[in-house]
Amino acid sequence: MEYKNIRFSVEAGVAVITLNRPDTLNSFTVDMHLEFRDALTRCAEDQQIRCVLLTGEGRGFCAGQDLNDRAVSPGEASPDLGESVEKYYNPMIRLITTMEKPVVCAVNGVAAGAGANIALACDIVIAARSASFIESFCKLGLIPDSGGTWHLPRLLGMARAKAVAMLGPEISAEQAQQWGMIWDVADDENLIEAAITLAKLLATQPTKGFAYTKQALHASATNSLDEQLELEKALMRSAGQTEDYKEGVNAFMNKRKPEFVGR
Repeated sequence: MEYKNIRFSVEAGVAVITLNRPDTLNSFTVDMHLEFRDALTRCAEDQQIRCVLLTGEGRGFCAGQDLNDRAVSPGEASPDLGESVEKYYNPMIRLITTMEKPVVCAVNGVAAGAGANIALACDIVIAARSASFIESFCKLGLIPDSGGTWHLPRLLGMARAKAVAMLGPEISAEQAQQWGMIWDVADDENLIEAAITLAKLLATQPTKGFAYTKQALHASATNSLDEQLELEKALMRSAGQTEDYKEGVNAFMNKRKPEFVGR
């Protein structure tokens, strides 16, 4: 697929996906959805890619949905927003969260609406100091989609999640870090360098072990303790059969740096 709304590159095991509609704060159209899905699918299927880095071009990370792409006026027939979520946003979030390799998000500016929740669906989020997060759905009479109603309570607790969803405040990068929404904050001029450094590090680590870790952490949200212990047993059994486990033990015993291959 030819990409016109995103940029895609791979180097040193890291795939960088850059949302590239800066004039609209990288808001999503159908064409952009299709390109982004194609890029995520490539990342999931290519064994040479061991980490994914998502960021945006220009002064914003992502403003969510481009409302011009589904504009509606009073008196007109309403669009089926459920269909839009089903066809585009839900598959996107599922691809990110089930990706069997780390997904890092470098939030370079405002992340609003679905843009905020796409970032929160990633595994590790670093934001520029000038960045902000806005659950802007309430301004349109909508609910937080793209996994927002799932991630917000788990990251913030129910009290803050409700206030953030119903009031739509602009949350600074520093506040997001203090609340546990994101991992780290970087000075604007250092953001991409810091994110790429992190992504390259993750790309040299035991990728299959990360996949099992993601699976276990996500399952913990709904599992009982006994169910989680059983899952840990099964995943630990699988992890112990990987080449990376053998390499990790061998490197430890021989007091050398491990060279993980990601399988």
